[in-house]
Amino acid sequence: MTSPRRLAARFVPAPFRRRWRARRGSGSAVPPPGSVRLGDLERVTPLDGRWGFGRGRPIDRRFIEGFLERHRSDVHGRVIEIADDAYARRFGGDLEGVEVLHPVAGNPKATIIGDLQDAPQIPDSSFDCAIVTQTLQLIWDVPAALATLHRILRPGGVLLATVPGISKISGYDAENWGDYWRFTRWSARRLAEDAFGPGAVEVETHGNVLTATAFLYGMADRELTEDQLNRHDEIYQVLISIRATRR
Repeated sequence: MTSPRRLAARFVPAPFRRRWRARRGSGSAVPPPGSVRLGDLERVTPLDGRWGFGRGRPIDRRFIEGFLERHRSDVHGRVIEIADDAYARRFGGDLEGVEVLHPVAGNPKATIIGDLQDAPQIPDSSFDCAIVTQTLQLIWDVPAALATLHRILRPGGVLLATVPGISKISGYDAENWGDYWRFTRWSARRLAEDAFGPGAVEVETHGNVLTATAFLYGMADRELTEDQLNRHDEIYQVLISIRATRR
C-alpha cells in the first residue's frame, strides 16, 4: 500500500518537494544550489551596527556571561576588571575589593590608569582574579599584556579572559587605541601558556555558522533558539574563552 506521503509526493512539484526536504531536520539538510533564500539577510549592511545591542543582548555577550557564570567561584577576594566593574559585581562573591583599569584618563569608573603592556604602577601579586573580556584584541603586544596579568595575580589567582574569533571591527576602539587581532583557540592557548605555563590554561570555543552569521548581522541572542545557540562548532569560533591560573 502506498503511504500518504509518497502518494502526495506524486502531485507536488519537484521544487516544492526540494524546499520541504531542505527544511526537515532542524535546518540540517542542505538546499540545492539556486534554491537558497536569504530573506531578511539579503543586504550588505547589518541589521544593527552595534553587535546587536539595539535588538537585545548581543550573541557574544551571551557566551561571555555564560563563561563567567560557570566560573563565578573564581571571582572573589581582590579583583581587577577592565573599563568597569559590572562583571565583578555581578558574578563575584566574598569580594575584598574591585579595581577598574583603563588605559587613559577620563573614565569615571577607573581606579587605575595604565596599559597592560607595561603597568609598573600595579604591584606584583595584587589580585585573586582578573576579568579581561574583549580587551586583548585592542592591545598590540598581547604577550606583554598576558605577562603583566600573570605578574599581578597572586599564586592561585585566576585570569578569566575572552577574545573575539569571528567578529566585526570596533570603529570606536580602532580610532582611539587600535583594534588589531582576531584569535583562534590555538593562538589563544599558545599565548596564554607562554605566560602561565602548560597545564595552567583552559580554552573553550563558542559559536557555529549560524551564530557567527547572526552576530555579524547584529542579531540578538533572543532571535535564535536555545538549541541553535548551544551548538558549538570548532570551525566557526565566534568567541574564545580563557581560564588561566597562576601557579
